[in-house]
Amino acid sequence: MNDWKSRLRDTLEPILTKQDPRPDISAYKDMPLCIFLYDPAAEFELRQELSLLQTRLEQKGKRIIRVSLMDCMIEALTNAGVSPEELVENEVMLGHNGHQTVAQTIHQVLSEYSPLDQLVLSKVPDNADPHRDILWITRAGALYPCYRTSTLVEHFQAKLEIPGVLFYPGEIIPPAGLSFMGVHDAEHNYRAKLL
Repeated sequence: MNDWKSRLRDTLEPILTKQDPRPDISAYKDMPLCIFLYDPAAEFELRQELSLLQTRLEQKGKRIIRVSLMDCMIEALTNAGVSPEELVENEVMLGHNGHQTVAQTIHQVLSEYSPLDQLVLSKVPDNADPHRDILWITRAGALYPCYRTSTLVEHFQAKLEIPGVLFYPGEIIPPAGLSFMGVHDAEHNYRAKLL
């Protein structure tokens, strides 16, 4: 998986510099989103490379809309009246299986009370132009083990109009499955193109 830097520069960047990246990002017109796979251990290095890539793309007239799933999760919990401190207290109070209960609570908030896909899409400006604007969805690892990104990706169908990239910490499990954080069992139902 150490090839992520070359894939970022040699595969993803040329696609994103095109006037309309959508046809090359996805085979589906109703979901112009791809998944960029990287080793979870490379999170900080990826963030540095993304900052450099963002600068190069902006110099070519693109506008990057960067949405952190960590920030969205915190916003969702806040909207639901749940503080991170309360979650930690509950986990400690519940003992050995407290982390499972907390993970279920977070999943319920992100699924029902403050749907994650709606939060992400709310960050896209109303005047977004698919020829100029690109959505970057980052910090997916923050969702582990509470929320699987396959759910998020499927909810974007027919809702996302600008090209998007989900930066996914995980690994490919043959023949075509993705293992979130390299820990979860592989999901085989991703419709998005893998880069």
